[in-house]
Amino acid sequence: MSTCIAYATKYGFTKTCAEILAKKLDGETDIYDLSNHQPDLSKYDKVIIGGSIYAGKIRKPAMKFCTDHMDTIKDKKLGLFICGMSDGEDAKKQLESSFPKELLSVAAAKESFGGDCNFDKMNIIERFIMKKITGSGQNQVRISEDHIIRFAGHMKDA
Repeated sequence: MSTCIAYATKYGFTKTCAEILAKKLDGETDIYDLSNHQPDLSKYDKVIIGGSIYAGKIRKPAMKFCTDHMDTIKDKKLGLFICGMSDGEDAKKQLESSFPKELLSVAAAKESFGGDCNFDKMNIIERFIMKKITGSGQNQVRISEDHIIRFAGHMKDA
C-alpha cells in the first residue's frame, strides 16, 4: 500500500510532524509540501492531509487541495491532521473547522499533533498575537508523539 502525506506549513513544524508520521506508517510513503507540489493522487491507496493552524485557520494550500480534489480524496483511505498550539477540546474544534465536512465524515484518522511557537521566526505583529494567546514570550514546542502514533495506528487499520 502506498501513502501520500500532503501538508501545508508556515514555519516548518508541520513538515517535521509529517516526517515523523511517515516513519510510523507501513509501506511506501511520499511527502509533499502543497506550497511547492501537487501530488498525483491516482498513485496512492491512502491520503493524509495536514496543515498548520494560523490565525485560527488551516493554511490555504491545504484547504485548496481538499476542495480541488474532494471527489478523489473521498474515495481513498483518508487521514486528516492539524498542527497548532491548542489542545483538548479547542484543538478538536479547530480540526473540525479546518476540513470540509465531507472529508471529516469519511476520515479513518483525525488528530492534532501539537504545535511550535517560535518567536524568532515571527514578525512583530505575530509575536504580539502569540504572546497574548500563549501568555508567554518564550519559544514553545509541544509535539504530541502519542497522537502521531495513534494516528498511524488508525491508518494502518484502515
